[in-house]
Amino acid sequence: MTSSALGRDFRLLWSAAVCSRFGDALRTPALALLATTLTRDPRVIAAVTVAGQLPPLLFGLLGGVYADRWDRRRTMALVDGVRAAVVAALAVAVALDRAGIAALLVAALLLAALGTLFDAASFALLPALVPPAALPRANGRLQAGTALAGGFLGAPAAGVLFAAAAALPFALDAVSFAVAALLVLALNPAPTAAAVTGARRGSVWSEIAEGVRWLRGHRIMWRVTLLAAASNLAISGLIAVLVLYALDVLRVPPSGYGLFAAAAILGGVAGALGAGWLAARLGTVPALRAVLAGQTVALTGFALARHPVPGGLALAVFAAGTVVWNSLWASYGQRHVPAGLLGRVGAAQRMVGLLTAPVGAALAGLVAAAYGTVPVAGAAAGTFALVTLAAWRMLRPVAPVPPAAAPTSGATAARPAPRPSR
Repeated sequence: MTSSALGRDFRLLWSAAVCSRFGDALRTPALALLATTLTRDPRVIAAVTVAGQLPPLLFGLLGGVYADRWDRRRTMALVDGVRAAVVAALAVAVALDRAGIAALLVAALLLAALGTLFDAASFALLPALVPPAALPRANGRLQAGTALAGGFLGAPAAGVLFAAAAALPFALDAVSFAVAALLVLALNPAPTAAAVTGARRGSVWSEIAEGVRWLRGHRIMWRVTLLAAASNLAISGLIAVLVLYALDVLRVPPSGYGLFAAAAILGGVAGALGAGWLAARLGTVPALRAVLAGQTVALTGFALARHPVPGGLALAVFAAGTVVWNSLWASYGQRHVPAGLLGRVGAAQRMVGLLTAPVGAALAGLVAAAYGTVPVAGAAAGTFALVTLAAWRMLRPVAPVPPAAAPTSGATAARPAPRPSR
């Protein structure tokens, strides 16, 4: 998955990300399984899941501030060290039969809150490790590695390990966090954001506002962020009813659902590995438009399919497009956002994108309950068609800024990049 051309530091970061994702894939289903051994109240079990989803919305922007204030390498290592301690304590509590619902809720909240800081720092650190032209390939390799570690290794192993010993998935997750922390510490030190920009710190709220203003003022990035939010409305709705759609409409046998879901993972891996090639051939922004068009076709095919094979193939193509979009979107931001704002701008992008996810899932549940899952798939395809049309109008290359009209050196106001089409 890695490439020697991307360098030693990238290989270390890739290994840390894969190791950590493997542990996450063990812990997440294990938390749900553990909750079912403590209660059968669906509201309580759902609360454990929600506890892991709220922190990115509540603390994401705050994580971006500290990712820009602190040394990003050390921040990532410290966060993983603390997460290792939290999961290790949970593993001990489970082993001693002392883990109640309250402990699960607290652990899920803490781990997700810490994850917001880790994600912001990781997003901002990558441009210091690889050349700008290699960012699409690097982001693709990261997504491919984490998809394989989570989807093909961690998730299938979680149930087996939990059946053997309920504490075992949590213990292995703690080890994965500790190993990831050591790998991150082995990275070569990079200048802090403050050292790069020479900027003085303001209040937390003023720094959050600065990141949001920069994102809002950059035409291409703001439009891509809005398109991503609209796409997530459809994606989250489709995911919410996917298992029902597969079983009832595509006639996937229950014993074959794992294989059906694996098609999406394989598609995502293929997309991740091809993201760099696509960006090099088309340019980042044109590639984003092309990806949306391909996803619309794939999702339309999925909505029309009534057999597991064409449905699985269409889902794989759609998943490939999703991963390519994520890789290119991240790479574009990492190339164009000033180093001292990377954490905050990246966090703002993620937060705007996440805002629509619960809305999409809730709407899909209501529609499916009233009319079945087929209209949900059709509505998702229609939403992507509208997003694609908007993208072809909104994401148009603009002429480079003439040197005489360019802002003076040291200007901090947001502006279109000299080559937004790339």
